[in-house]
Order: sequence, then structure tokens, then C-alpha cells
Amino acid sequence: MSSQSINDGLVVVRPVAARDQDALLGLAELAGVGLTTLPKDEGLLHQRIAKSLKSFERIPTSPGGESYLLVMENGAGKVIGACGVVSKVGGFQPFYSYKVESTLFESPQIHVRKEVPLLRLVEDHDGPCEVGSLFLHPDYRGHNNGRLLQLVRFLLIGEYRPAFENLVVSEIRGVLDDRGHSPFWDAVGRHFFGIEFAEADRLSIVNKKFIADLMPDHPIYIPLLPKTAQDVIGVAHEHSRPAVKNLEGEGFRFAKEVDIFDAGPVLSCHVEQIRSVRDARKLPFGGILPSENAEPVCMVGQFVETFRATRCVVQERDGKAFLPAEAASVLNVRPGEMLRFVPLRPEGASRSEGTSA
Repeated sequence: MSSQSINDGLVVVRPVAARDQDALLGLAELAGVGLTTLPKDEGLLHQRIAKSLKSFERIPTSPGGESYLLVMENGAGKVIGACGVVSKVGGFQPFYSYKVESTLFESPQIHVRKEVPLLRLVEDHDGPCEVGSLFLHPDYRGHNNGRLLQLVRFLLIGEYRPAFENLVVSEIRGVLDDRGHSPFWDAVGRHFFGIEFAEADRLSIVNKKFIADLMPDHPIYIPLLPKTAQDVIGVAHEHSRPAVKNLEGEGFRFAKEVDIFDAGPVLSCHVEQIRSVRDARKLPFGGILPSENAEPVCMVGQFVETFRATRCVVQERDGKAFLPAEAASVLNVRPGEMLRFVPLRPEGASRSEGTSA
């Protein structure tokens, strides 16, 4: 099957439904180890879906740890990807990370002054908003699908701004070998937890208390680690590098924090500085465009009954937004209903596709 044929028809992003569980389990199997928030566990996945359904029932006016899971469908209604956002991490189960710092060692007697990098465990009970669970089926990458799936969460955050924390972070998957082993975990975590990386990754979804019980809070001096571990600190998995580029285009930067298991980088940005939040427009739907010969392509969402989003050309005229017929159809939008939209790519951005994080 060609990539052209399987990408025919507009994709749509919508909230997860109970019927999506089997499709998501299939995606989780494809994603492999390290994508913590899309677990390869039927029970845990069921819990994630149930929490998202409850979160979407009534979106609050302040963040309380709600978890919103979105899925992408192709033109035939097949679930081909997923992404998620948590309004606020921390609280009862803290948000753990390693802060990348340095300390100065100095001896005037032998004229040595040396700055040594270290990792310091951070336990945050009043954490930020987190975007994660990003995965797109390999057959459907391209055609801006990956970028849409990654950035569409910012339409949701922008529309329901008070429901999300001011700081947004993204934990990027770290470096793993072909067997799913993490060089950083093998050098650090395995010695204290006594289990393999994949099992620790799975347990962190169930309950993070074991982290507090077993992880030492002493600083870890980076030069004492094996070079294989040093080399992956703050480095993204090869499949997550396009996602990093997309986030950087939105204003995200390395927060000088890394994941405690695989040392993948944590990126952060304040909501008001996220391009897709800051530059988004909101206008009523005015009708159908006679043709699509226009630029730029936007991601556009409607929020009347439930959140739905797609990518298409949007033309502004007389204070209204006009869409191609196919886009209006997949969004189920009627004249006068409000649309939120923003160009899918920042001006001058290169063509990268976010596929997993």
C-alpha cells in the first residue's frame, strides 16, 4: 500500500473514546519501550481512557491534574495516532526529574579550579502542565500528520486556558538501544531499583511511590558515570528528534532537566510564549471555500459539542473564517460556530514531523 493511498482523505483529531482501546493498544505495541504515557498494558490503558473521558466531561476553570487523551483518525475512521496533555503534574504523586547543575571545586594550594557537572534529584509537588503520549503510526507519517498531532494540543490549551498550568513541559524519550535498554538506567537506576528499565518504566505509570522509596537524593557527579551514560544525558531518542524540532519552533527550550530513568531532555515554555497559543485566531465559520489554492495550511479546531481538529487552508473574509468543504465536513462545523486556527508551521520552519515523544 503506498503512502499516498493510505494518507488520502483528511485526518481528524478528537478526544479518545472507550471504543479506541484496542487500536491504542496496537499503537502502544508499535511504540516500543520508553513511551511511558502510552502503556502496553490493557488495564493501565483502560484507566488512562477512563480518566480522559472524565476530564472531558467538565473542563474546569483551574488545573487539578486532569488528563486529556486525543486520537487521530484517517479518512476511513481508523485510529492512527495519539497524543495527550495533563493539566498539572505533581500533587499526590510528585513530578520527578534530574536537574543538570554544576559545582565548583577549588584548591589554591595546587592551583586547581574545576567546575564539575552533576545531576540533582528534583521532587515537584506543584508541577507544570505536561504534553506527552505522542505517537503516530509509521505508515501515516508525512503529509503534516505528525506536526498536527503534536501541536494540536496547543489549540486545546489555548481554548481552555485557565484549565492548564502556566508552564508547559514535554519529557522527550531518551536514548535506548535496539533491545530497549537505556545506557543511563544501566549506569544509575538499575543499581538502586534492581529491575530492568522497561519494568521501571511500566511501574512509574501505576504508582511513583517506589521512586521516593528507592531513588537516592544525593547528587550524581556526571564524570563518575560510564561514558556511555554521560553521552546520552539530555539526548533525545532518534525517533523523537523531529518532535524536539517542532517544539523548539513553538518556543520550547531545554529546561536543564532530564528524565530520571533514561535521561531524555525536558523541554519547557510558558503558555503565553507558545506560538500556536499566542498567534491563534478565533473567528466564526463563514462558509465553504471554492478552492484550496491558498496558503498557509492551518490547524483548525472547533469546540461546540466536542473538540475536533484538522489541517486545511483557512481564508479570513469579513471577520469570518472560510474552509474547504472536506474540512468543514470532518469538523462538523456549522455557519456561525467559532473556530480556533493558526498556521501549522512557523514562518520559515523546516519540514520536520513529530512522531513520538
